[in-house]
Amino acid sequence: MIDSAIVLMRERGAAAVSIDAVLAHSGAPRGSVYHHFPGGRDELILAAGRRAADVISGLITQAAEAGDARAAVERIASFWKKVLVAGGFRAGCPVVALAVDAREDLPEAEAVVREAFERWQGLLREAIEAGGVQTAEADELAALVLAAIEGAVVLCRGRRSVEPLDVITRRLVGLLPAG
Repeated sequence: MIDSAIVLMRERGAAAVSIDAVLAHSGAPRGSVYHHFPGGRDELILAAGRRAADVISGLITQAAEAGDARAAVERIASFWKKVLVAGGFRAGCPVVALAVDAREDLPEAEAVVREAFERWQGLLREAIEAGGVQTAEADELAALVLAAIEGAVVLCRGRRSVEPLDVITRRLVGLLPAG
C-alpha cells in the first residue's frame, strides 16, 4: 500500500491520493488499510513520504560512496531519467508532491518534507566535502544540486523530455570538484 501511495503521489500529487485509489492500485483489501494505518489516509501518506525520502537518501548515499560528487550527480540524474521515461513523464518526486500539497491540518507532512530535504542536502554536502570543498561552500553547492535536480524533474515532466536533466547534469558536473 505504501509503494502504491508513492506511485500515486508521484503521478497525481499528495492531495489526489485517496484510500480508494491506493486500494485499487495495490489490490489490497479495504480492511488492511485500517489495520496497518489506523490513522487512515494521512498516516498512509506520511508513511509513503518517509519511505520515498529513505529511498532517495539511499540512492544519494550509494551514488556518493565513491567520494565523487560528479559521479553522484550523474547517477542521481540517471535514476530520475529512468523514472521519468518509464512513467511516461507523469512521475515526479513524491516528497516534492508532499511539499506542494502540504495542508495546515497535517503539520507532520511539513516535518517529513523538511527532514528529507535536510538529509538529502547533508548527504550531498558530504560527497562534495570529500572532493576537498570547505563545509560552507559544500553546503551551498549541495543546496544548488538538490534544487537544480528537483527543478529539472519538474521541467522534464512539463516538456516530456529528459533534456532539462541532461543540461543540469552537465552544468552541475562542471561546478563540482573531481573525485
